[in-house]
Amino acid sequence: MADLEAFRAETRAWLEANCPPEMRLPIKSDDDVCWGGRNVKFSNEAQRLWLERMGAKGWTVPEWPTQYGGGGLSRDEAKVLASEMRRINARSPLSSFGIWMLGPALLKYGNEAQKREHLPRIARGEIRWCQGYSEPGAGSDLASLRTSAVLDGDEYVVNGSKVWTSYADKADWIFCLVRTDASASKHHGISFLLFDMASPGVSTSPIKLISGASPFCQTFFDNVRVPAANLMGEAGKGWDIAKYLLTHEREMIGGSDSTGGGMRDSVAQVAAKKLGLQNGVLGDGGLRTDIVRHEIDAWAFALTMERVKDEAKAGQGVGALSSMLKYYGTELNKDRMQLLMSVAGSDGLAWEGPAEGEGDLARSWLRSRANSIEGGTSEINLNIIAKRVLELPGA
Repeated sequence: MADLEAFRAETRAWLEANCPPEMRLPIKSDDDVCWGGRNVKFSNEAQRLWLERMGAKGWTVPEWPTQYGGGGLSRDEAKVLASEMRRINARSPLSSFGIWMLGPALLKYGNEAQKREHLPRIARGEIRWCQGYSEPGAGSDLASLRTSAVLDGDEYVVNGSKVWTSYADKADWIFCLVRTDASASKHHGISFLLFDMASPGVSTSPIKLISGASPFCQTFFDNVRVPAANLMGEAGKGWDIAKYLLTHEREMIGGSDSTGGGMRDSVAQVAAKKLGLQNGVLGDGGLRTDIVRHEIDAWAFALTMERVKDEAKAGQGVGALSSMLKYYGTELNKDRMQLLMSVAGSDGLAWEGPAEGEGDLARSWLRSRANSIEGGTSEINLNIIAKRVLELPGA
């Protein structure tokens, strides 16, 4: 305990000295989020400096081993770091599918050469990744995917397409499910490939959503040649990696914006600024009750997330619980956006206008509807919860 308190004091002092003031302000727009990558465009010098400093410490991925660019911290030390960042409202220095999804899979299934090639660059924010899973004919039934990879000497030749590939038009590399054995059963002929999005034959087409914009793309592969060394795990056994990665994706989606994490204003803070307080409380009793209920649920969910992470660190794994986290986190975020629309009133209906950020709330509210689809639909996740968490009998 004394060692942990000493670590807390050192961490607090380092954060106070190294976190720029601009990186302690609430996130207001997508430009405030740093995704890294080889073509990264920082919104300001403070954002660049914050990533550089945290990356040098290994604190973008505090629990990863130091030899792969991580901080080498214990789970308890990482929790101290997170709490000290919340204390000063420090933003996360880096948002990354490489950190949230690919990294854990690489640590478990990647060979040593792949770990050393990719993990340090992920940790420093030098490479931005996207995920090649869903296809036009293989969404919820992902194992029906048809994108093929045929071995030709020491390369795979990839043909097919993916859909709903988040930020594919901005990503540097892709982790991709491909079919390497067309004769095997659908779950056993799938492999897991890593390749550069700048490879000849790769193209993307953005998909515009009802919100007027979208991070999603359809991604096409036309005789893309990928070194066989970029195969992760064994050929034909990519489904095991895919399932493992999905648990991390669902945990990531579920945890997004559940409490604000010190980086976004809470609903209560937004309501106080927008509507003002009467004798220290919101005047609208119904809205006040809804906000309190939401924030209690959000903090209960955050504590559940911490418990599950501790259990995973102790070797119990997450498994099907990730579906529970993803489903409930999705509902919380949709509820949050609905409350923010209620707080805004008629102003929340604005779609565009001369003021900076005008229309952002309505667009974000519409975007939140997709939370119940991405990372596995709510219906699929409820089925998993029923069968594997609650162990309910089949129909």
